[in-house]
Amino acid sequence: MQNPIKVVVADDHPVILFGAEQALLKFPGIQVVARARQSTELVKILQTVACDVLVTDLAMPGGQYGDGLPLIGYLRRNFPDLPIVVLTMLENAALLKRLSELGVISVVNKADDLSHIGLAVQHVGRNLEYMSPSVKSALETLRMNAGGKNDEVILSKRELEVVRLFVSGMTIKEISEQLNRSIKTISTQKNTAMRKLGLERDSELFHYAQSNGLMNLSSYAPGEIREPGESGAAADES
Repeated sequence: MQNPIKVVVADDHPVILFGAEQALLKFPGIQVVARARQSTELVKILQTVACDVLVTDLAMPGGQYGDGLPLIGYLRRNFPDLPIVVLTMLENAALLKRLSELGVISVVNKADDLSHIGLAVQHVGRNLEYMSPSVKSALETLRMNAGGKNDEVILSKRELEVVRLFVSGMTIKEISEQLNRSIKTISTQKNTAMRKLGLERDSELFHYAQSNGLMNLSSYAPGEIREPGESGAAADES
C-alpha cells in the first residue's frame, strides 16, 4: 500500500482552514498532519513535523516571518525541497509571475471548488504543475495580453511611494501634502500603478500590497523601495 501524502495546512481564517482540511480528507491518499494560523506557528511545525506538501494561504498576517511573497520566499530558501500549494483570492499578473519565479508550481483560487486543493496536492507531490480553473484562466489571459512581449511589471519609485502611503491608510490629499505634490499628480501615479499591476479596485490594491510585502516598508530609505522581484534600480520617476 502506498504511503499517504502528508500535508500541512496553513490559513489565518478558521473557516477556510477547516474547509481545506475537510476537502483534503476526501482524498484517500492524503493525510493532514498539522495546521497553522500564522507564519511563526507554520515555521515551527515545518521544523518539527515531517510533511510532503505545504498548503498555505498567501495573505496570513501576524506571524514572525510575515506573509505573502516574503513568507513564500523564506519558505523556498529554508525548505527548498518542500512543494508548496498557494491559496489566494488574487489573480493579477504580477503576483502569479512572482510566485512562479519563486518556484511555486501550484496556485489555487479560494473562489474555486475546494476539491482543487486535493488535486493540487496530488500533482505537486509528483512535481507536476497545477493551477485551479480561475488561476488557469488568468494565466491564459496574461499570455494573450503579453503577445510575446516582456510582461515584467516595474513601478517607478514615486508610484511605489504613493502605493505604500495609500495602503497605510492615508488619503490622496494627505499624501499630496506629505510629498508636496499636487492631488492630481498623486491620483495619476496611484492609477498608473494600479493599471500596470492589472488592478481595478482599491481593495485589490490593498490585497496586492499585503501579499507583496509593501505594507511595512517604512524602514526603507528614499529611493530604495522597489517592486518585489525587481533586480535592478526602479524605473525612472514619473
